[in-house]
Amino acid sequence: MSVTETTHPQSPPPPSGGGARTSRSPEYRLAQNALRGLRQDLFHDAFAYRPLPRRRTDGPFVRRLPGRLRSSAEHLPHAVVGLAALLALWAGSVGSGASDGLPALLAGLVCAVPVLATLVRPVGAFWLSVAAAPVAAVLDGSWGEWPWMPGAFLCHLTVLVVVAARTRPRTAAWMWVLTALYGFLADILFGGSYYYTNSAPMMVTSALALLVVAVWHIRRTAEQEVTAQQTVTAHERSRRTLLEERTTIARELHDVVAHHMSVVAIQAEAAPYRVENPPPELERAFATIRENAVAALTELRRILGVVRAEDYEAPDAPQPTLADLDALLVNVRGTGLEVEKVTTGAVRELPPGVELSAYRIVQEALSNSLRHAPGATARVEVSYVLGGLGLRIVNGPPPQPSLVKPSPGAGHGITGMRERVTMLDGEMTAGPTDDGGYEVAVFLPVTAVGDANEGTEGNEAGA
Repeated sequence: MSVTETTHPQSPPPPSGGGARTSRSPEYRLAQNALRGLRQDLFHDAFAYRPLPRRRTDGPFVRRLPGRLRSSAEHLPHAVVGLAALLALWAGSVGSGASDGLPALLAGLVCAVPVLATLVRPVGAFWLSVAAAPVAAVLDGSWGEWPWMPGAFLCHLTVLVVVAARTRPRTAAWMWVLTALYGFLADILFGGSYYYTNSAPMMVTSALALLVVAVWHIRRTAEQEVTAQQTVTAHERSRRTLLEERTTIARELHDVVAHHMSVVAIQAEAAPYRVENPPPELERAFATIRENAVAALTELRRILGVVRAEDYEAPDAPQPTLADLDALLVNVRGTGLEVEKVTTGAVRELPPGVELSAYRIVQEALSNSLRHAPGATARVEVSYVLGGLGLRIVNGPPPQPSLVKPSPGAGHGITGMRERVTMLDGEMTAGPTDDGGYEVAVFLPVTAVGDANEGTEGNEAGA
């Protein structure tokens, strides 16, 4: 006897320093997330091309305008930004100390370019506006206000509002913080030579403007959520109405058909007693009619009774399988249809969903043969093959002349069979044969014997 010794490596103890605790602290994670948000909002791909979209024309006010005005309203945001750029150009040139000449024009252009940049590169326009403030101060040369000259003041305030409206409230908060940081550093480092600092008015005015934009953002998001919720609610209401209508139809169908099937069963049972010395064939025919009526009534109550009442309990009767095909064929032969069954391959147990669907397909195909080809012969082939189950139900043409006329159905039989086959990822072909009969060929894939519960109740409801 040999003994195997297994050793388990021991993990080293955690470091005794406070670095690990600091990295796991909520304050550290909060700061890390904040810096990540700053980098994502204002540094990552800051000068990306993001053109300002056109205004929607389906609003409550714009859609009341005439056609030409409504088309022009699409460019209203661009016109407003352009007007703000003209005001910044005027304030930067006329409102500066260099009231004429090239320095005044340059000061105006320095203040107008960031505003125009918000149309195509909004985040980059913020950095241009921050950089334009000291350049405008140098071009001004009046040593009056610091750090925001009149043109730079209007330029930066406009840029903050437009960029905040085009992005999100978190970006607006970061822009306000960086603006405050710039004003603080400018006052500390270069504010001694100026008579007046306007950092506080800039911070108060920009805070109020950004607060209005943030409220607008929140209101628009809430409206979008309400609209989406109303759409979902309307869809659910429509779906619920459809289900209620289907439930009403199913209940009426249950009541009407159950009543008539009960009448058929009672009359079939009482019919032999109304004839004196009825022949045995007649008695057997009425007995078969009664048995079929009772079976159909039981099946109907089991399928449609689930919508008859909320406290309905499904019966515990087992679902039919391929083992019940012989009883089905005996019942069909009693109605006058000559049917032959051929089984090939090794008979094995299949998943319940496949067994039930195969039984229903054969049942529906034989019912179609009875309705559309009375007096014809039929053949049922069940093939147990590798990877699935094959079914072939074929009937010949009705005899001519025929004493029983074909009974046209509602066309739901083939549709129901296709639904069952599709649900099991199978294949099905159905169509007339060369001799005037009809053929239904089905293949139902079976991956494993243990694939139980293939939607038995769903199959039954789709019958």
